[in-house]
Amino acid sequence: MITDYSIQAVAINAIPLIFAITIHEAAHGYAARQLGDNTAYMLGRVSLNPAKHIDPVGTILIPLMLILAGSPFLIGYAKPVPVNYGRLRHPKIDSIWVALAGPGSNFIQALIWMALWVILQGIGVDEPFFTSMAKAGVMWNIGLLVFNLLPIPPFDGGRVLSGLLPTRQSLALDKLERWGFFIVLALVFTGIIGSLWMEPLSNFFIGIINFAMTPLRMLF
Repeated sequence: MITDYSIQAVAINAIPLIFAITIHEAAHGYAARQLGDNTAYMLGRVSLNPAKHIDPVGTILIPLMLILAGSPFLIGYAKPVPVNYGRLRHPKIDSIWVALAGPGSNFIQALIWMALWVILQGIGVDEPFFTSMAKAGVMWNIGLLVFNLLPIPPFDGGRVLSGLLPTRQSLALDKLERWGFFIVLALVFTGIIGSLWMEPLSNFFIGIINFAMTPLRMLF
């Protein structure tokens, strides 16, 4: 039976999670369209409508299980945005920008949620629901940012690495895509992702965001 606290936790996390995943996927499609590929746009995936991007397992089930389990890391995923890399004007370089658009959108959202958090504290609003939602917005977006930067296909970091490698090595890396999810699951269960990837990179990006908030904190 779900406790009242768990119901509140789900409510607090739902809005920032939906925004984080929806904008992440829409950003991929938007970047692809700007760089020459209209595939996602023609399929209606360059949209802020969450229904276009929600995956029942990755967007709902996995995050819910993590919240109820009290996991220190919050991750999830949506339906991938289709991109025809052959239609991009400069496929190898442009594929990097398309891949980075999603994590980049999460970084910007984390900045916005952190600014809201600082402002709420600065004006003396101590309503736990709103401050907890702002905190969740930061953590969800940082989690998605770092998780998606894993240099393993089909994650965004794998796309970036593939675009940076010479053609032969890039093709070899791309062959791992079918096994990428299972590789990540193995790394999760062994704790390698948490200790060697999620934790240090999350702290790195949170440090950048905290530094960026210095003027706002001084103002309030």
